[in-house]
Amino acid sequence: MYIRTTTDPMTLHDVPSPERHPSLFEGDRENGLEIYFESERSREEYLHLHPHDPKILEGSDAADYVAEG
Repeated sequence: MYIRTTTDPMTLHDVPSPERHPSLFEGDRENGLEIYFESERSREEYLHLHPHDPKILEGSDAADYVAEG
């Protein structure tokens, strides 16, 4: 799944004309997340975030998958 968001995660403002704004892509070109930012400053702030208690999610997109926990 490829997800593209044009809402800057730092300011929560919509990014008009994303092709003219800084972006970040995490993942491969088939599966991943593409994030657009209002400014380079906002992108840099995002890159320097360090969650206090980071979580790593694992799962399956199989139809018979049941989450446990």
